[in-house]
Parts: sequence; C-alpha cells; structure tokens
Amino acid sequence: MNPQFKKGVLELVVLESVRKKDMYGYELVEEVSKVIDVNEGTIYPLLKRLTNERYFETYLRESTEGPPRKYYHITAAGVLYRDRLEQEWNEFQEKVCVFLKEQKDE
Repeated sequence: MNPQFKKGVLELVVLESVRKKDMYGYELVEEVSKVIDVNEGTIYPLLKRLTNERYFETYLRESTEGPPRKYYHITAAGVLYRDRLEQEWNEFQEKVCVFLKEQKDE
C-alpha cells in the first residue's frame, strides 16, 4: 500500500480500534496491522500524540506475562474527533471515486 495512503488513514484506524475496546500498545499494533502494515515505531508516537491531545487516556493493568501494561482508552473528545475523521474520510474517498469514474467515462 502506498505509504501516503497509510499515513492519511492510520489515525482513524487507531481511534476506531480503541473505540471498540481499550487496548495496550502491542495489541493495538496487531489490530491495526490487520488493515494497514505498521510497526511499533509508527504506532507509539501516534498514541503519545493522541494522549497529549486528550483523545486517549491511559491506565496500567497487571499482566500475567510480565510488567503491568499501559492501556489506552478513548475519551469523549476522542470519539468526537474519530467521528469527524470518519466523515472527512468518507467525503474524501467518495470524491476521489467519482472523479476516477468520470475520467474513465470520458
């Protein structure tokens, strides 16, 4: 997939994943990787920024497999932001699809 396409939609996919359920970082990497090929070096800076912008809150939960894990929980502001991004994405991809179809029809 084109890296610019990935970059543009990654934030929406991360927000939607955490909206469905609270996740810790590596779990989120695995979830997002089902849609977009990403690695931890891409996800963790994004999680930090979304947390700093108050779209996520974090908390620690004990793990049976090592130290406590930091979980991400979407805030009300995060849900609103996610909804706005989804609307913008839908409008954008619809316009691109219409444009491409019109070009083929000419």
